[in-house]
Amino acid sequence: MNKLLLTIFTWWNGSTVGTNFYTRRFGKKVGEDERGNVYYQTADGKRRWVIYNGPAEASAIPAGWHGWMHHRTDVAPSQQDYKAKAWEKPHIENLTGTPKAYRPKGSLLKQTKRPRVTGDYDAWQP
Repeated sequence: MNKLLLTIFTWWNGSTVGTNFYTRRFGKKVGEDERGNVYYQTADGKRRWVIYNGPAEASAIPAGWHGWMHHRTDVAPSQQDYKAKAWEKPHIENLTGTPKAYRPKGSLLKQTKRPRVTGDYDAWQP
């Protein structure tokens, strides 16, 4: 019951009722990535979309699928032997706004104390 209500009233938890209807009617499944996101396209290949496994977050799409989604390549990673290059880092989604976000030294959100000002800085006084 809870999943049904989420599907009806929210768009950020996977897909909506309209998206599910359109996908069943016109969608052809192309593949699935390691995170569980499922990729579809129309029969003519002009429209491509993804149904996220979890919250709808564009940074959750890996690099290979990103290229296919934006029509940079016509061959989906599931239809070829896609291997990341040796120099490519594994995909990490955008962590901004989460507890795992990057916080530089001296950030107010970091738990450490900011270093004291040294003699190379003089405060402005009017």
